Amino acid sequence: MSENAALLQWIKVAEPDDLPDGRVKTVTAKTRTICLSRFDGQWAAMDNRCPHQGGPLGEGSIERGLDDKCWIRCPWHGWDFDPLTGKPPGGHEDSGQTIYPVEARDDGIYVGINAEPPHTRTVTDVMAETMVAWGVKRVFGMVGHSNLGLSDAIRRREVDGELSFIGIRHEGAAAFAASAYGKLTNKPAACLTIAGPGATNLLTGMWDAKVDRAPVLALTGQVQTQVFGPGAFQDIDLTSAFAAVSRFSQTALSTSKHAELMSLACKTALVERDVAHLVFPDDMQTQPSEAKASGPDGRMATPVVHAAEEDLARARDMIGNAKRPIVVMGHGAVGAREHVIALADAIGAPVMTTFKGKGLIPDTHPNAAGVLGRSGTPIASWFMNECDLIIALGSSFANHTGIEPSKPIIQVDYDRMQLGKFHTVALPIWGELGSFAKNMTDTLPAATRDDQLAELKERWAIWRDEKASRRNDDNGDGINAASIFDSLTRHAPADAIICADVGNNTYSFGRYFEPTGQRVLMSGYLGSIGFSLPAALGAWSATQDFDEYKGRKVISISGDGGFGQYAMEFTTAVKYGMNITHVLLNNGQLGKITKEQRAGEWEVWQTSLHNPSFAGFARGCGGHGIRVTDVSKLDEAFAEALAHDGPSLVEIMSDAELV
Repeated sequence: MSENAALLQWIKVAEPDDLPDGRVKTVTAKTRTICLSRFDGQWAAMDNRCPHQGGPLGEGSIERGLDDKCWIRCPWHGWDFDPLTGKPPGGHEDSGQTIYPVEARDDGIYVGINAEPPHTRTVTDVMAETMVAWGVKRVFGMVGHSNLGLSDAIRRREVDGELSFIGIRHEGAAAFAASAYGKLTNKPAACLTIAGPGATNLLTGMWDAKVDRAPVLALTGQVQTQVFGPGAFQDIDLTSAFAAVSRFSQTALSTSKHAELMSLACKTALVERDVAHLVFPDDMQTQPSEAKASGPDGRMATPVVHAAEEDLARARDMIGNAKRPIVVMGHGAVGAREHVIALADAIGAPVMTTFKGKGLIPDTHPNAAGVLGRSGTPIASWFMNECDLIIALGSSFANHTGIEPSKPIIQVDYDRMQLGKFHTVALPIWGELGSFAKNMTDTLPAATRDDQLAELKERWAIWRDEKASRRNDDNGDGINAASIFDSLTRHAPADAIICADVGNNTYSFGRYFEPTGQRVLMSGYLGSIGFSLPAALGAWSATQDFDEYKGRKVISISGDGGFGQYAMEFTTAVKYGMNITHVLLNNGQLGKITKEQRAGEWEVWQTSLHNPSFAGFARGCGGHGIRVTDVSKLDEAFAEALAHDGPSLVEIMSDAELV
């Protein structure tokens, strides 16, 4: 080694007795990975990376040649190196390995290395800085061999306090976490994966984001550009794989305008509320760059579209002449709910929400009529049947919702493709919902209408009596859902963020839980099992990133089938100290599928589940876990779990029939 010994940094890499004679091991000195060897009573150290294909020499062996000379042999392809000089015996083109000085001291084995050179700014540094400039605050993902350059660029932004990274156990969880984050905040989080299977694991969660109009960035590693196409290890056509699910999908190459690519990805996610995807070949990630990062200044307009005056005039006439108008508020109205509720209050209209819109108006509000549709209340369906005008705001008219197409409908949406999507409506209006609702509230003339709010109060009394009756149901096979969600209604903080899954637990949540101000997130159009726990990771992250969500409790709800999809993400919650309470309804089966088989007059087949103690699992992961088998213990269990500072799980043995 030609380095000046006086300039070396001596790093302890092993204890004196860590390595038996005749063995090698991999050690780390700062960021350098070194092959440490001990043979014939002496120590040696060389660069750990074999020049052939990067094999880890420290995982190899020391072998003696015919001349009794020791050679370090690479475990991958058998290339040999002299441990003292780093030179090969011949037979291949390698010129040898870098050798480091070693000192065996009383307290350990030390290796001398030069000071690390200053970091050279790379193209992925430019892209990570651009991502931050566009407001990205959170990345969910898994670091791996084909994204290490990009990962380091993200790490540097985290070290500087500009964003935060959550390392998950499965890339699918990263996708759902980012989707939920986007649904809650209307801001994109990013997902980070390796090439091949890491990238394809994102697809379900990306589809969830796409169909529910949530902004998300997908950042996928890729094999080196020189091996594109022939079928190298983990080489698949990622641009094609993401073509259908992404609004924007591009590969970053060495000649790309890297800041511009990331800017277009971020802008697409924000403006289109969709998935934007970038592919990062391994070899381009560390290429030097002096380019400047870019941001949204001069590229984004205020997102308000005012409806045409002609449409507003027709809407005023229709609402003014209606005796029994109702408002259907979908999830698309999340940013305009105060204006929507003010309009309903001005015209004395009941407000029912779609299931995705559950919680946008508290059930304690005098105009609230609960959820409409399959997961809803008889209150909402009553007023749907009795109304003479439907004002649908931010609703996609899913068949689960049950908006009656034969009624006169005013539909308002910022997306023209949603207007009259499944059938004609009396008055489709393109515009921003808050602008429309405020215009109507300010300009509608006084009118005489039926007193629907008195009826609404009566209907709530009837439904609450029915729910009280159902709380007495007991088949001896577990706790009924009405009791579970009655207790959760009383204990969930009014500002909590609730992530729902799919299945009977979710239908029961829609019917029985009475929101008092909580935000509800779900896998709406995709309806993907396993959404709720990863979504809670995303929601909790939003409570750390945005002042408006700080301090809010996150609750996730699932069945035993849904929790099993991403159960190990509970360890992620423990690792990062996430204040999440998971409510798990354990009925030992895929209860909704059992119900569907019976409804279709099929034999019940393969829906039973073999479960562990989920409460014990939570405790084993380092969280709080409690199992409830008696309805009288529900209040105590919820209070204890919600008060716990960190991840908690309430496992409730529930009756699959009493939903």
